[in-house]
Amino acid sequence: MNSVKHEIARRLLEVKAVRLQPTDPFTLASGWKSPIYCDNRLTLSYPEVRAYISRALADLVRELYPEATMICGVATGAIASGVLVAEHLGLPFCYVRSKAKDHGRGNQIEGKVESGDKIVVVEDLISTGGSSLKAVAALREAGLEVLGMVANYTHQFAQAEQAFAEAGVELHTLTNYDALIEEAVRSGVVGTGELETLKEWRQAPDRWMKE
Repeated sequence: MNSVKHEIARRLLEVKAVRLQPTDPFTLASGWKSPIYCDNRLTLSYPEVRAYISRALADLVRELYPEATMICGVATGAIASGVLVAEHLGLPFCYVRSKAKDHGRGNQIEGKVESGDKIVVVEDLISTGGSSLKAVAALREAGLEVLGMVANYTHQFAQAEQAFAEAGVELHTLTNYDALIEEAVRSGVVGTGELETLKEWRQAPDRWMKE
């Protein structure tokens, strides 16, 4: 699995699905400053990369959750990757909106689901875990059994790990912050002198550059 972690981290950096700018940070939608910006949807534009990632996610589901009866993507970023995983596994697919529609049937879960379905949720990025766990809550409220969640990448924030533990949700990711930084240093994307800045951000992302 370590080789997969580093290979995916390398590919994310190669196609610039992950960008690192410790000295010129990004501003996120939340208003937080971040030296890392992730847009895993860029991987969909690279057939070899998207095939490698979707197969790796499918292998993870196959190994950990052989009893799964459905794959569910979290809107909007993980819809496409979730469909690809479901296709590899030959399983039905659904997706969860951030909130119920205010028109039509008012669905929050899109697709044919039935009480008792055993769901594996697919995500692209785990940061704080808030939106991912809201999707899990919606599935559970609909009477579906969530076996666990698989994702492409996680920042490994302590608050996210705590939130998943408190919600009783297993999380497995293909790659993570540690592997990403190792690959970034190896390839020269960041220098060793920038590692302390990245470490400070990951320890307190909500307070970084505010103190």
